[in-house]
Amino acid sequence: MTLEEYFRERPRGSKMDLASKLEISKTWLSLLVSRRKHPSDSLATMIEKYTKGAVTRTELRSDLYGEIT
Repeated sequence: MTLEEYFRERPRGSKMDLASKLEISKTWLSLLVSRRKHPSDSLATMIEKYTKGAVTRTELRSDLYGEIT
């Protein structure tokens, strides 16, 4: 699941909540959601943790963790 798909299923304010947990700005999170920027290795791991595996680090950084099969 992509971050965009993840947030489609979440209530209003979810982006702000996740950005706060990740200690990043909502703007930076929006860039990640739109795939205009890529998260660092550690940020991808934290996103996977806080989305409870719904968005995997492999989805976010296939260049580091291999292609999704």
